[in-house]
Amino acid sequence: MQKLYIKTFGCQMNEYDSARMAEVLGASHGFVRVEAPEDADVLLLNTCSIREKAEDKVYTQLGFWRPLKQARPELIIGVGGCVASQEGEALRRRAPFVDVVFGPQTLHRLPDMIDAVRASRRPQVDVSFPEIEKFDNLPAPRAEGPSAFVTIMEGCDKYCTFCVVPFTRGREVSRPFDDVVAEVEGLAAQGVREVTLLGQNVNAYRGEMDDGTESDLALLLHRLALVPGIARLRYTTSHPNEFGDSLIAAHRDIPQLVPHLHLPVQSGSDYILKLMHRKHTAAEYLDKVRRLQAARPGISISSDFIIGFPGESDADFEATMALIEAVQFDQSFSFKFSPRPGTPAAELPDDVPEHVKDARLARLQARINELAAARSRALVGTVQDVLVTGASRRSARQLTGKTACNRSVNFDAPERLIGQMVKVEITEALSNSLRGRVVLVDDDLDPAALRRRA
Repeated sequence: MQKLYIKTFGCQMNEYDSARMAEVLGASHGFVRVEAPEDADVLLLNTCSIREKAEDKVYTQLGFWRPLKQARPELIIGVGGCVASQEGEALRRRAPFVDVVFGPQTLHRLPDMIDAVRASRRPQVDVSFPEIEKFDNLPAPRAEGPSAFVTIMEGCDKYCTFCVVPFTRGREVSRPFDDVVAEVEGLAAQGVREVTLLGQNVNAYRGEMDDGTESDLALLLHRLALVPGIARLRYTTSHPNEFGDSLIAAHRDIPQLVPHLHLPVQSGSDYILKLMHRKHTAAEYLDKVRRLQAARPGISISSDFIIGFPGESDADFEATMALIEAVQFDQSFSFKFSPRPGTPAAELPDDVPEHVKDARLARLQARINELAAARSRALVGTVQDVLVTGASRRSARQLTGKTACNRSVNFDAPERLIGQMVKVEITEALSNSLRGRVVLVDDDLDPAALRRRA
């Protein structure tokens, strides 16, 4: 039995890719995942190049693994993901003990690459972009709980000036409609109740259908809502320019589509948005949000913000704060600008002082935390549908789950409820989670009665 250790940096798409790496190596070589790198025959590092100092984090981690390689020369070390795609052969020049370098689109070739390393003792590098080939060569996914990720498209054609995705994951490529449906049906048959559709620009999905036409994301969501057992649908990450009328209508018409959306805006300043090459204005973004809020009252909206982008003035930042007030975001992924190698923004003068970036970021995050706390407090006394995902880290006697609006709830309940949808009355709002008590399991109470009670 061969042993595999995978460390993942980055987003949900990377988590999905890591799971598929384990599945493909399990199917081809019988690999099983272990919890400690010291126990493994193969170490894989799945990387992300979005955040600040991404490359430094990769090389630091490889430095931790180097003594293991020195002690056991037969140990295979591989680096995949966006940093691998970005660095290519340069990665091996800086870390020559790495045996395998592969990109997000070539993880399905891992079995052959590992075999080649063992046979020749020569390193293998493949950071090409073979488009949809990866999905045609992966085994059927195995469910690991009641929630699952399903990638429906990869790459991005937007070329925002700060972003490396078009260079590390390639152009937009969508999986065929029927392939996505079949994967979700397979997961549902294994007990999955909630599916999150993934893509770097997920609402740009244009999947080929049997009749030669294309499906957009809205049509795909309508079809997946018909899959028996699927109680919830989510998707991430969206681009405002692709957020059209059909998708807004889907939020109105599909009960399984949760009242939560992550819609990155990056800035509330039209000047900065133009420098970012976002191709939308703050007003256009707000108009789409307003129409979405009208279609799905009470929807929770989160976003991404880059603070201190080159040229950002006090007035530009105040425009971002004004947009936050207008939308009432209740969660954000917000970071100080840092130039990503190879992007147009890296050529701009990084002219916002660090102490100014720090102060602006702290103010933005504090305000969004206030908005999030207010929304959490408003949930106290209501009854929420909660998908029970497992044991709580707070107490061995408690379970944890997610509300439809993506909040964690801890509550006393028996283990047999893991994987089920339960009705939970929210009793307390804490800084990062909710507390509650189970009042009903599954569909024991009519939804209309629940609304009256809430």
